[in-house]
Amino acid sequence: MNETKPNLKALLPILIFLIVYLGSGIYYEYINPQKGQMGFYVMSVVVAFMIALIVAFIQNPALSFEKKIHICAKGVGDDNIVTMLFIFLMAGAFSGVAQASGSATSTAYLLLDIIPPNFAVPALFIIACLISMAMGTSVGTITVLVPIAFAVAKSAELGIPLGVATVVGGAMFGDNLSFISDTTIAATKTQGVEMKDKFRVNFKIALPAAKFDYIIPLAAVSFAMADPAEIKNFDYNLFQALPYLLVLIASIVGINVFIVLGFGAIFSSIIGIATKSLTIATAFSAMGEGTKNMFETMIVTILVASMGALMKEYGGFQWILEIIRKSLKGHRGGMLGVGLLTSLLDVATANNTVAIVMSGPIAKDISKEFNIDPKKTASLMDIFSCICQGIIPYGAQLLIAASLAHITSIQIIPYLFYQFLLLACVLIYIIHDRTEYIK
Repeated sequence: MNETKPNLKALLPILIFLIVYLGSGIYYEYINPQKGQMGFYVMSVVVAFMIALIVAFIQNPALSFEKKIHICAKGVGDDNIVTMLFIFLMAGAFSGVAQASGSATSTAYLLLDIIPPNFAVPALFIIACLISMAMGTSVGTITVLVPIAFAVAKSAELGIPLGVATVVGGAMFGDNLSFISDTTIAATKTQGVEMKDKFRVNFKIALPAAKFDYIIPLAAVSFAMADPAEIKNFDYNLFQALPYLLVLIASIVGINVFIVLGFGAIFSSIIGIATKSLTIATAFSAMGEGTKNMFETMIVTILVASMGALMKEYGGFQWILEIIRKSLKGHRGGMLGVGLLTSLLDVATANNTVAIVMSGPIAKDISKEFNIDPKKTASLMDIFSCICQGIIPYGAQLLIAASLAHITSIQIIPYLFYQFLLLACVLIYIIHDRTEYIK
């Protein structure tokens, strides 16, 4: 079997997507606004990815159409992709019935009644951190909390993108540190290190970003955007808030995300019927409507997986690996190279677990060549994939958050304080690291 040769042209679909999607969004938002329509809604992300996928299919005429279909099918059939699609379905069902029953609104009003409005956003961040660490999934955490964040932000007159970005940041923090996260498992297994050792390195970098560089400015933003005098007492039904509260508790305990979301959908339906906000018919209808709202996100996931599989087959990922290896200089350069490698693969695949698995073997070689402690390598891979996955507008995290909050993923990006500050912290860590690994 011949080894895939590096090929820069194989990355053309990513460039096409960025030009089409971001370019059209900027054009219609700022240059030629469309009356009654947001600029980034003019060009559907699905259409942009379809165009990019067509470009990927046109490339490499040496492969037959049937072979390319087979490659795409293998990419879509990856365990992580299939799991993600199932989570989307469960998330949609839960979100739909929770919204229809009034569960999300009552939970938000309950939180506003307990937490001072000026501290609502930082509180959401902390809750998201805890849940994500317990569940081991950022997508599941976002699914559970974004509807609450949306209702809290709307009720307390905070910016909706800020509230949503807060949850996304907390979800990425917890996923990055969780012992049951796919990214943690992939990073430690590929580098042959213990989870506890990787956790210690991760924690040193992530905690300053979360505690000192994120919560304080976020609280300041909250104070600037919310006037306590304008916040009144809201009426809520404690029974309607129970489904979300129990889901939050179940998440923190660490129950499987599928069980949590399935239980949440059923319990929300029961409570809705009991409080007469739902009937059996409207409960089923709400679940169906919720899953329907996830279809675009699921289609994007399938398109990205297909395109990523083709780019890998054509040598695009191999080109990324080779160019990084040739550019590495010194111990800290090697550490930065590991981070850059993982980041580029995450941008290309829009899947942090896949990016870690793909970069793992070459990262291990870099670690040996430049005397980098394997636990640091594992930590850097997880952190950089966390940063990129939590920022790219076509990643599952931002897509599902935007879908649940009825905004665009682009609107969330300016408020992703945690991700940007985590990047600053990890770069500082690399700059000041002078300890070479000695076996």
